[in-house]
Amino acid sequence: MNAAAAESPATFSSTPDLDLAVRHRYGDAAAFEEIYRQYAPMVYNLAFRMAGSEVKAEDYAQEIFLRIHRHLGRFSGRSSLKTWIYRVALNHCRSRLSRKRFLFQPLAEEQDDDAGVQLLDGGRDPEDLAMARDAERQVGRALRELKPLFREAVILRDLEGLTYEEIAEVLKVRIGTVRSRIARGREQLRLVLESSP
Repeated sequence: MNAAAAESPATFSSTPDLDLAVRHRYGDAAAFEEIYRQYAPMVYNLAFRMAGSEVKAEDYAQEIFLRIHRHLGRFSGRSSLKTWIYRVALNHCRSRLSRKRFLFQPLAEEQDDDAGVQLLDGGRDPEDLAMARDAERQVGRALRELKPLFREAVILRDLEGLTYEEIAEVLKVRIGTVRSRIARGREQLRLVLESSP
């Protein structure tokens, strides 16, 4: 059987995501550039929300895309490319954060609370903007206090906007587990925010 027959439409289901991975596997640099353009903001935002620092987020994002570049040929299309990239990014952040947690704890004033993507509405008055920035800082600090399982679920749902099904794929857990982690994470977040000054 020749290669064309092995990958005929009857035996090989192609998707745009899988096409990008296959093009990358065969040396098409434009395929990876397209993936980078499409997913770089998503990866950076996740890294920033997990690490809480602009500098760390930039480092993590670069490392994540190196990993994606190296392993994209293994993408099989069983999930969407988006959830596969989220899984790679989340696993990398977990790994980096668990390694560094015991080596170095930054002082509170070294935290980069003002960094990251600006989500504020520029049409609001300065007082509203200052209050919104303060609220963002408080939520960021509160998120860092959550247990990682709950923090990940809340970030993926409430900040990254993934569906319950996508989160289940990324975390490799059942949808019921996702719902439970989100509910418990939101409750812990509420308690932390209520107890902060």
